[in-house]
Amino acid sequence: MWKVYNITMKTMHIGEIAKRFGLNPRTIRYYETIGVLPKAERTESGYRLYAEDAIKRLEFVLKSKTLGLTLDEVRQILSLHDKGVAPCEHTKDFIKYKLREIDERIAALKSLKGTLSTALKKKFKAHSAASICPIIDQTGVKRLTFRTLEQS
Repeated sequence: MWKVYNITMKTMHIGEIAKRFGLNPRTIRYYETIGVLPKAERTESGYRLYAEDAIKRLEFVLKSKTLGLTLDEVRQILSLHDKGVAPCEHTKDFIKYKLREIDERIAALKSLKGTLSTALKKKFKAHSAASICPIIDQTGVKRLTFRTLEQS
């Protein structure tokens, strides 16, 4: 049995793509597993071959992630595109949400910056055995959880 390959269609092995985009090949396989990338064609020896459209799709995914979109959001955009629907309005909604999120983070960081600046300027009582560090103990900041810091 003979296989005929279209020589004009450029394909790349997973290692070549990984090197080109600075990714771990496992990341590319993961994207394929979750459906962000289409299943790759395979050579007779089992190596993955990605066509140009998959490479362009991977580039889109990476650009989207750079803009702060989650893989789930990217998957939704790609799903709409694959159905022949222009996903731009949905993309705008995702971007608007990201902008609100960024504004909230900026406000939280500005607040934290003010607290830290005040802590450096403040005169603290002498260190006592009951206090680990008066700079932190006397800032007036309430207990923060990891989740609080993660969201801010």
